[in-house]
Amino acid sequence: MDKEYRVALAGATGAVGRTMRSILEERGFPVKELVALATAKSAGVKLEYRGEEVICRELTPDSFKGVDLALFSAGGGTSLEFAPFARDAGCVVVDNSSAWRMEPDVPLVVPEVNPDDVEWHKGIIANPNCSTIQMVMALKPLHDEAQIRRVVVSTYQAVSGTGAKAVNELLEQTPRVMAGEPVEPLVYPHQIAFNCLPHIDVFLEDGYTKEERKMVDETRKIMGDDSIAVTATCVRVPVHTGHSESVNLQFAKPLSVERARELLAAAPGVTLVDDPANREYPMPIYAAGKDDTYVGRIRTDPTAENALNLWVVSDNLRKGAALNTVQIAELLVERDLIRVPR
Repeated sequence: MDKEYRVALAGATGAVGRTMRSILEERGFPVKELVALATAKSAGVKLEYRGEEVICRELTPDSFKGVDLALFSAGGGTSLEFAPFARDAGCVVVDNSSAWRMEPDVPLVVPEVNPDDVEWHKGIIANPNCSTIQMVMALKPLHDEAQIRRVVVSTYQAVSGTGAKAVNELLEQTPRVMAGEPVEPLVYPHQIAFNCLPHIDVFLEDGYTKEERKMVDETRKIMGDDSIAVTATCVRVPVHTGHSESVNLQFAKPLSVERARELLAAAPGVTLVDDPANREYPMPIYAAGKDDTYVGRIRTDPTAENALNLWVVSDNLRKGAALNTVQIAELLVERDLIRVPR
């Protein structure tokens, strides 16, 4: 009989936590027992997993005794506080927050891009930012071929990336704006319905936002190449699910549009949708609920040497968060790495 694991899900009642639970079931992850964890307010909530009822428990320092693997999607502060307790209990943590991503001894992993990095984990593995994940999925095969020197990315990020309250705010504001009624922003600093906000996370002293800084730092760490120049502008748009990105790449070597299409069409986890003549290109409404990262609008940038433009779209709750986390867990099972090094 194949080995099965006791799996804890911290943040089980949140949007990403619910998606993780669904994906664990869809992909047949070898779960012996699912331990659902959340705040005291959500303790006692009844969840369903594989047709059985699971009672959500309060997340405490003692929650991880006898647990093999913990998937965290409960916010950075919670991860900083509780992931060490899980690790010290002998549990391997895959964390979906920003808390551990840039720690030198914590692997930051996208399984299709840098799977070997899981080999040096010390009990905690970080899941990258959603916008970074989908971009590096497109970058990896092109970088291997022609060596990326510079990335200029502008994102169009869905409200579900902020959480359920943001989704509700968009849904509530939309009919009000259409009716000419005033709206009061609560989640975002400004109206999100029929608007775009060039403001995701907090602003830093250099004028960039923390989200933009994440894309710079995380891309270099995942790709294993600090020489790649990255600049980002991150924008929140009134879309429910699915982040989109306009990506401009400059390479050390020439790379034709045709060759780029070949490489992306063959890349694991990537679907090429690039037939503008027939109005076929990636869009959030097609990516929502899907696992792959979609790439299209591949074209030469005539203003720079060895440069291409791409359009990249992915479901931010799946590949951008829950799916990538579960894929990391699958990689740990495949390589027999669900154990904390001593």
